[in-house]
Amino acid sequence: MKPKFFIVAFLLVLAYQPAWAKVELPNIFSDNMVIQRNEKVSLWGWANTGEEVTVLTSWDNKEYKIKTSIEAKWSIEVDTPEAGGPYEISFKGNENEIVLKNVMIGEVWLASGQSNMEWSATTNKGIDNAEEEIKNANYPNIRFFTIDRRTSEYPQENIPGAWEVCTPETMKSFSAVAYFFARRLQGELNVPIGLIDNAWGGSPAEVWTPKSVFDENDDLRVSAEKVEETPWSPVSPSQLYNGMVHAITPFKIAGTIWYQGESNRGRFDVYGKLFSEMVDSWREAWGADFPFYYVQIAPFNYKESEQGVLIRDVQRRVLKTIPNSGMVVVSDIATIDDIHPTNKQDVGLRLANLALKETYNSYDGEVYGPLFKEVHPQGKKIEVVFDHSAGLMSKGKKITHFEVAGADGTYHPAKAIIKNDKVILSSKEVKEPLNVRFAWDNIAEPNLFNAAGLPASAFISE
Repeated sequence: MKPKFFIVAFLLVLAYQPAWAKVELPNIFSDNMVIQRNEKVSLWGWANTGEEVTVLTSWDNKEYKIKTSIEAKWSIEVDTPEAGGPYEISFKGNENEIVLKNVMIGEVWLASGQSNMEWSATTNKGIDNAEEEIKNANYPNIRFFTIDRRTSEYPQENIPGAWEVCTPETMKSFSAVAYFFARRLQGELNVPIGLIDNAWGGSPAEVWTPKSVFDENDDLRVSAEKVEETPWSPVSPSQLYNGMVHAITPFKIAGTIWYQGESNRGRFDVYGKLFSEMVDSWREAWGADFPFYYVQIAPFNYKESEQGVLIRDVQRRVLKTIPNSGMVVVSDIATIDDIHPTNKQDVGLRLANLALKETYNSYDGEVYGPLFKEVHPQGKKIEVVFDHSAGLMSKGKKITHFEVAGADGTYHPAKAIIKNDKVILSSKEVKEPLNVRFAWDNIAEPNLFNAAGLPASAFISE
């Protein structure tokens, strides 16, 4: 009986051993990482219950000690200096030591959304000038972290991935929009840039939104439950937030860039509220009101009547409801027969210029195209006033895609002229125009721009 007793006892001891016998780190901490400058940033991980973990940061040679909780977790905050590097961070426990090398301190941005954000230089038909762009992608102070696709019913504490230095080899499979965004930032700010990419092609906004939003908003919950299955992405609410976002929310970021909306066009009526709630929930999870810059979806030949332009108009409108946000319009780079425009350079550039102006105060140029402000009926004519309209002009002999409606609500094509950076409209079919719509078609590629060469957003004045 003795041997059997000892075997059972031994197995019981093994069963009650803590899950974390050694110091371990989440995958978001690895060699080549970038952490946010001039901040209190969290470092965290797992170890044996009650174990003391010693953390040493080489930029200030400070030593921090923290004891692991009963849940076998530990977390500390450290101060980061101005941008620089490379540095090392060591994590030492009773049984092991982990040393992270080639760590840079700079600006960290999250890039998320669906396929146009996920799109790389070598995805399908790639991007404009792909061969040259790949060849020149040697930027040792730009770092990439790609979160592999994961879904979960519950919020996860870790995600797969590792930081990589930007080289032609790593750039060619990374988000092209995010890369061009970082290249512009790095060139202007001259600091290391870290990019975290967690986009998933075809994904609706519902899957990126935490469960708490649906618990608190019955209309959004009912709408989310009706999302139809697709071959491109999971559609169950919160699945990608749980699997690809929650685990990195303690990781300090400078802001988020977002390119999504195509998969929500059938639910445009709730998209504005959903998108606003999603942004709020992310900021709450991170504990910071970071900037959130997004791309208005491009014109495309959807089969559904008006759904594409309706989403674009919602994206324009939520600019007023989401503080510290910005939107870039890309109607001029659209390929209406291909939902994936290959000109990712200008998308990344426009997002970067937004960040440089609004977040870093280091760019003096205009970063918005003309945005509808108000209309002034004037008898047989109606005046349209825009924000960001300095140097308003048309790229063509006639200004296209304006329509007006009178009291009956029926829209008719309008003649447009520019006067004092405003647009004056009239139509023989409408005696007294009261409302205006512009570029109101899924495939509309209008020709109204400002002096900065940025296109006007679609809108309806009702």
